[in-house]
Amino acid sequence: MSMQESWHSVCSRRDLVAEGGVCALVENQQVAIFYLPEEQPQVYALDNFDPLGGAAVLSRGIVGDLQGQLVVASPVYKDHFSLIDGRCLENPVRLRVWPVRIAGDQVQVQLPAD
Repeated sequence: MSMQESWHSVCSRRDLVAEGGVCALVENQQVAIFYLPEEQPQVYALDNFDPLGGAAVLSRGIVGDLQGQLVVASPVYKDHFSLIDGRCLENPVRLRVWPVRIAGDQVQVQLPAD
């Protein structure tokens, strides 16, 4: 399967929450999808599992700007994860970033290459 063919629809645009996150299941992985309608791009996706808090909760985190970076604050210990590269601003951990896009009415996540 080529990278162009590896996009997977996970929800519709109307399922997104402006300035917030939703969780989608992609190949048995929980992915947190954040919709920021005032930004370019408008959607971002990270693993939903917070490795520091030990829970799948990032889609319920608070989205904002910290030190000039778009971040989500984990609801567990309030660690901030970059929506761009998945790196934690306070600790040396990094989440996987998933390529995500809006195609028509569908929100799509790109699956990892085989």
